[in-house]
Amino acid sequence: MAQVLEFKLPDLGEGLTEAEIVRWLVEVGDVVAIDQPVVEVETAKAMVEVPCPYGGVVTARFGEEGSELPVGAPLLTVAVGATDASSAAPGDDGDAAEEPSGGSGSGSGNVLVGYGTGAPAARRRRIRPERNTASAAPAAPAAPAVVSAPSRPAPVAVGEVNGRQGPVAVVSPLVRRLARQHEIDLRGLTGSGPDGLILRADVDSAIRQAGQATEAATRTAAEPAVAEASTAVASPSAAGAAVTATAERIPLRGVRGAVADKLSRSRSEIPDATCWVDADATELMAARAAMNAASGPSGGPKVSVLALLARICTAALARYPELNSTVDTAAREIVRLPGVHLGFAAQTERGLVVPVVRDAHIRNAESIGAEIARLTELARTGKLSPAQLTGGTFTLNNYGVFGVDGSTPIINHPEAAMLGVGRIMPKPWVHQGELAVRQVVQLSLTFDHRVCDGGTAGGFLRYVADCVEQPAVLLRTL
Repeated sequence: MAQVLEFKLPDLGEGLTEAEIVRWLVEVGDVVAIDQPVVEVETAKAMVEVPCPYGGVVTARFGEEGSELPVGAPLLTVAVGATDASSAAPGDDGDAAEEPSGGSGSGSGNVLVGYGTGAPAARRRRIRPERNTASAAPAAPAAPAVVSAPSRPAPVAVGEVNGRQGPVAVVSPLVRRLARQHEIDLRGLTGSGPDGLILRADVDSAIRQAGQATEAATRTAAEPAVAEASTAVASPSAAGAAVTATAERIPLRGVRGAVADKLSRSRSEIPDATCWVDADATELMAARAAMNAASGPSGGPKVSVLALLARICTAALARYPELNSTVDTAAREIVRLPGVHLGFAAQTERGLVVPVVRDAHIRNAESIGAEIARLTELARTGKLSPAQLTGGTFTLNNYGVFGVDGSTPIINHPEAAMLGVGRIMPKPWVHQGELAVRQVVQLSLTFDHRVCDGGTAGGFLRYVADCVEQPAVLLRTL
């Protein structure tokens, strides 16, 4: 007789208390193996596939796609021991439909608190409803243990795809999210990728087609709509009601909610101050060009400006360790940290994230640049783990990529400082006693006034500016 076990949303680590269900990977009636991913969730830090620690038949799922569940809430129930009974039922000749679990044969790859993974990617079997119920009668004793699933629409990830039964061929969670946002049914798309894989270009094309259809329908109804709008505007009270009715409410959750909470906490707890300076970055840009030219066409990845600025920051923090610290408010102590874990701000489709380059103080510019490139790609695809987004001790924020010169950064709590970098652009500058056009950048340092005074912060920022203007200054610390 099958035993029904309840699988709850596990602790995803790093203090996370809730997660949003993005996509169910299994349906009620599917057979799952131990450590098979069963649901894709989005936390405030990363997109995660959650593996199930039980093997058996899924008897119920809890939570709609798009809903949030707290840690410890039930995710699904599994009838353990029901797999063999159903597969060995008289009259079952083993032709139950098998579907790939969506993995590539390397396991779920997600290690969560409480249990780990590592088993090969599992295959699940769907029990066909059209089987002869009379021949399956011996399996009936397991029925009392099955929990009824709550009523909900079937997930778009599974269904009849272009005439065949199976999972929708979508790998990227960003593509799935884009489709959901524009109400595009992935089951009706034909993928242009390998083996029919649905790519973002396919979804973009479907969005354009839907937009064209909507536009045509709008043109058809244009005259009645204009007349109706004119009538509404004629009455001030009606116009005010119309404005109120169209107000949009956007939930502060997921990445956006986490950012809001952290920024609010930073502003409320940290007495911050900002100082800034303009620096002539002409020599830094020339040094970067020389580095990349010396590497040759096949000499490895190019060194980015951000990597050079990151290396300058680690050198400055070695001179001014007060800024690589945090404040223990309970103990009323300043904790100076032994190593530099450098965070850098990255804008993604999911919002602002801050990946962390571990042990940046022992890396050179090339190593830092390679790690920044790797983490940026993971951020772009939504694959950063919570561990890669936490533990930073100092943050570098290059807002110059947005075409702005300056800003007053908000400290990434519980760190003590953040360096902001504006765009590097040609400006008139006095160089060697004469007016010249130079590559100028504005540097802004926001710091926790509890960990140091303005003299220390000014010394740090001046050293950074000196390294930008004269990169040879760095030779002392290389």
